[in-house]
Amino acid sequence: MKDTPPRYVPEMSDAGLRPSHEVVAIDEYGTSRAGFVAGERALALVLDDREVVTLMTLGSHPELLTLGYLLNQRLVPCLESVDAITVDWDKAIVKVDTFERISDLEEKMKHRTVTSGCGQGTVFGRMAEQIENIRLTPRTVAQSEIYALLEHLTDYNEVYKQAGAVHGCALCEVHPREGPRIHLFVEDVGRHNAADAISGYMWLNGVDGGDKCFYTTGRLTSEMVIKVAQMGISVLLSRSGVTFKGLELARTIGVTMIARAKGRHFLVYNGAEHIVFDAIPPARPAGAGGTRRRSTADVG
Repeated sequence: MKDTPPRYVPEMSDAGLRPSHEVVAIDEYGTSRAGFVAGERALALVLDDREVVTLMTLGSHPELLTLGYLLNQRLVPCLESVDAITVDWDKAIVKVDTFERISDLEEKMKHRTVTSGCGQGTVFGRMAEQIENIRLTPRTVAQSEIYALLEHLTDYNEVYKQAGAVHGCALCEVHPREGPRIHLFVEDVGRHNAADAISGYMWLNGVDGGDKCFYTTGRLTSEMVIKVAQMGISVLLSRSGVTFKGLELARTIGVTMIARAKGRHFLVYNGAEHIVFDAIPPARPAGAGGTRRRSTADVG
């Protein structure tokens, strides 16, 4: 049996920050109350001595966030092209050096889309070019596995439970016999950052996305669908809603899109044919909410 050669890992700092901070606030009675707030720091990404973007982040996984951002934006060709990643919080920068300086960086940065919403993100390059060659192989997921995963995820969201003001994303597996497994759960100021950190983790460790699910507490926008597709993951699960552009891309790429997932409730917007409905809840009794008027919040 041949020895597996070690995976290449760039030289990286280890500069994660604590994600929350203890503060004192005054309540409606004028009483002091101790509590926690989420951290938020600016981190300028400098690639080959060129400042690319400033990320607002909790700072708990800055090196993985940087790797994932570079990958998802296609700013570096491969992991082996990255020489070093160094975070300096005193200067609020993360410096990335490549072995051969990126020759087309100026061209890539000409085409930029700034995405809206919390944790505002930036997509470099034309969106159509990022997805034109991505078509995912669908995988079957049982309803019972979705429920088991959602229940398992309630043990996470530590920063949110303590301080609020963050989104969480998780790289997951579901197995009918072994149960759910969370490979990595990341919380950050915006879902974009949390997704990029997971992408960086997968890239660094050679993790295949074909048998994985991706969970997020945030909306399923076009950017989130693109990020997950680039990870090779075909099942996308959210406790929030979807955008129409996100749904269009999910249909094009082949992403099973499950949203409004909380407790026993979920809505499959794309890929329902890949869901095995093996744990259908009892029908709601009359007068228990089954006939209420649906609002836009129920479907978006």
